Amino acid sequence: MKATIKFVVALLPFAMAIPIIANAQENFPRTALGKPDFNGNYDISSLTPYQRPTRYGNRLVLTEEEVQAMREREMTARERGSEQSDPDRSAPEEGGNIGSYNDFWFDRGDDGFTIDGQYRTSILTYPEDGRMPPRTPEGQAKADAAPKFAWPEREGAWWLETGEQPYDGPENQVLGVRCIFQAGASIPVRPSVYNNLKTIVQTDDYLMLYIEWMHWARIIRIDSEHNPEELSTLDGDSIGWWEGDTLVVETINFLDQPFQPNEGRRVTERFSPISDDGLLYSFTVEDPDYVDSYSGELIWPKSDQIPYEYACHEGNYAMTATLMGARVREKEWREQQETAVEQ
Repeated sequence: MKATIKFVVALLPFAMAIPIIANAQENFPRTALGKPDFNGNYDISSLTPYQRPTRYGNRLVLTEEEVQAMREREMTARERGSEQSDPDRSAPEEGGNIGSYNDFWFDRGDDGFTIDGQYRTSILTYPEDGRMPPRTPEGQAKADAAPKFAWPEREGAWWLETGEQPYDGPENQVLGVRCIFQAGASIPVRPSVYNNLKTIVQTDDYLMLYIEWMHWARIIRIDSEHNPEELSTLDGDSIGWWEGDTLVVETINFLDQPFQPNEGRRVTERFSPISDDGLLYSFTVEDPDYVDSYSGELIWPKSDQIPYEYACHEGNYAMTATLMGARVREKEWREQQETAVEQ
């Protein structure tokens, strides 16, 4: 997380928003070889959603009134999330929703981003409705079989009856809960509710993209060849090349899960300078698990913030508590079965 806490300045008049001009490349810092110098920290937190709300249809940009409403919604949510909890409140009802942590820990940004002075309705630009394309039948089957962050609400140790294994051990949990990898924050890169800092370390031959969420470092080899698919990884194998002032990065050889390769997935990213304060990041994903490709773009503003180590394993009580809770439910289930046999 960040070293400082930012307060909302969301209710500025629309006319005071400072647009980022997409052709302002003349003043962008350069390396000794004359390439754009992307070195630095970037804060990509944004109120602009990844997928477009359906009420906007195929519309790409927001009106002035919609921008104002977006800011006001965030202000209201933060005020509500910052309210003090009642110290005299009773315990939540059994099986009820206990909520999430205090709004203090979230960092969704203060505003949406602009491209050519216009606020976007979503990060996704293709398909035209700004929504993720449907999965193929094979892709849906794969998703259904993958570990889940939240399993269906059922009574007791239902997995002992169905034969499923959601809580046998850490290996049955999603990679994020295991503190291993956060795909949505890593490739293609997109904002989330927190941990939105990215750090770029660039040389003539490499670009390292450090992802704050899960302390992950992507290594992009410039003017290189792809590794064989036997060396597939969770974030794939990335190589880059320059097309003018844009660094194009192609990534293949992905793993969906450890030892489960995704054959055919390809992510193409573009890093383009737009001003001395930021860059334009765009991406296209071709994935055989979906019926169509999908694309998006967003601004990466420069930041003076420094990411801290994401020490996820330290104090990861969620993992131990989940497994301990499952053992309790299994014990209760077995006791119920024994009682039923005796009767």
